[in-house]
Amino acid sequence: MMRGSYSEPESKQELERESLLFGAVNHPSIHRGPAVAAAAAGGGGGSNGGNMADSGPGLPEHMKGCMSWYWSYLWAIWFCVLVCLLYSLRGPLRIHDSLGSVSMFLNTLTPKFYVALTGTSSLISGLILIFEWWYFRKYGTSFIEQVSVSHLRPLLGGVDNSTSTSTNTSNGESDSNRQSVSECKVWRNPLNLFRGAEYNRYTWVTGREPLTYYDMNLSAQDHQTFFTCDTDHLRPSDAIMQKAWRERNPQARISAAHEALELNDCATAYILLAEEEATTIIEAEKLFKQALKAGEGCYRRSQQLQHHGAQYEAQHRRDTNVLVYIKRRLAMCSRKLGRTREAVKMMRDLMKEFPLLSMFNIHENLLESLLELQAYADVQAVLAKYDDISLPKSATICYTAALLKARAVSDKFSPEAASRRGLSTAEMNAVEAIHRAVEFNPHVPKYLLEMKSLILPPEHILKRGDSEAIAYAFFHLQHWKRVEGALNLLHCTWEGSFPFIAFRMIPYPLEKGHLFYPYPICTETADRELLPSFHEVSVYPKKELPFFILFTAGLCSFTAMLALLTHQFPELMGVFAKAFLSTLFAPLNFVMEKVESILPSSLWHQLTRI
Repeated sequence: MMRGSYSEPESKQELERESLLFGAVNHPSIHRGPAVAAAAAGGGGGSNGGNMADSGPGLPEHMKGCMSWYWSYLWAIWFCVLVCLLYSLRGPLRIHDSLGSVSMFLNTLTPKFYVALTGTSSLISGLILIFEWWYFRKYGTSFIEQVSVSHLRPLLGGVDNSTSTSTNTSNGESDSNRQSVSECKVWRNPLNLFRGAEYNRYTWVTGREPLTYYDMNLSAQDHQTFFTCDTDHLRPSDAIMQKAWRERNPQARISAAHEALELNDCATAYILLAEEEATTIIEAEKLFKQALKAGEGCYRRSQQLQHHGAQYEAQHRRDTNVLVYIKRRLAMCSRKLGRTREAVKMMRDLMKEFPLLSMFNIHENLLESLLELQAYADVQAVLAKYDDISLPKSATICYTAALLKARAVSDKFSPEAASRRGLSTAEMNAVEAIHRAVEFNPHVPKYLLEMKSLILPPEHILKRGDSEAIAYAFFHLQHWKRVEGALNLLHCTWEGSFPFIAFRMIPYPLEKGHLFYPYPICTETADRELLPSFHEVSVYPKKELPFFILFTAGLCSFTAMLALLTHQFPELMGVFAKAFLSTLFAPLNFVMEKVESILPSSLWHQLTRI
């Protein structure tokens, strides 16, 4: 079965490779949520915790467990003792007389009191419902439930999660913690647009900012990592550019780049101007060609000196990053200007010249260009190399593989015919490939099926998140439309036109994790920081409403209905209330009569004599 071949071995090797290549824990482009921070902070004690778990709990742990059990049930014991005391002291305390006076007082109340009581109850429960709904929409959880778990559970003797987790840490939990860190890592978008020629033009037309401050801050960190080194202070132009990459104001960055070019030909200055000042792709391409000329010269000089010391090696690494970035952006300019074959040749040459620099994910640019040329055999060859069990996955890899398999059957595919005769082997392979792609990123189908509007992709993406789905669909929707019947097959598999291949009919597939690790919980928070505020972030799976929201909604509706009925039919509701209360207390009265018939009437007198 296909599902068995993609499970744990693939994901564990992915994590090891990512941690080696990118330094996932300490990389500045990692979105650290509360769970991720806890995993990173507690990662050092994984092996020790596993040894402790193997050795078994000692006497202190047993004593702590007994004390926790005792305190958990102490309140029930005290409740039973209190009930027994109240029953034994019902005579001296005149409980029967007190209950009689209370019932007499309730009989004297007018229907207006009950209308006010039920109306007030409805108002209060309505306010609680509004607050609970607002809290759930903002934080994704119930306020009452959170308070109960955080504050009331420890008081009632609940077990401390942090203690039990640290005591019973196993190798599997350590793997899940490492997976959480890896899954919440924010990646550079390999197909990111140009700020001046594309993002800024969008702002001029619509008045909206397509990039968030968090996204641009991550880009600034990337630029400082790739385009600067410790020896920049030795060259005045590089020193100016080192400060320019830290500037928040775009005009200040552009002015600094011009100042650096006045000193000499600086490749990084040309890069900044091409990215942010050029208003068209043609202008950007001209500046990148000038940057290429300057960058190749710096690269050749640093290549000859790279073995003379650590500083020269760092400078050569920086010049290599600059050269690879320039050539990749030049290839993207050719692709945008319609010279797709030229772009493919440049990307292939770049991948051959620098095979180890996979952090730029140039193969995703190559896949998109080959799909534009409809060179499906070449696409399959690239997938055979990069859709490997030991390499990190992406939406581009998974959905392109699904597109190729869907292409083989989609032109003749019919849901009605498939329902009658069943799926052929090729159709089943296509459906399995779509299931695999959707499990990796479930947000993509809504954009490919045009059920949700697209926006400009951000400069950084979160794998398996909404940001990655937008970046993929923005460039690959046209390729799915070009393959006849591919979107129809995707629609049938996603929406469930026939249930035996419907992905959405599988109960919670992402939480279980069939082909990949279970779907991470940090994607929504990271995507909200990466995507602009005017975009409605896709959340999958949809969060179920907490119990307390449903409870307060029912309570508000019920009390409002009682208030209305009491106001309209006071006498009838009074008769109904008395009948309801008498029925409700009938079992209690029956039990009281049985207890009084068994116990002696002079029990209290005998207890006082003792």
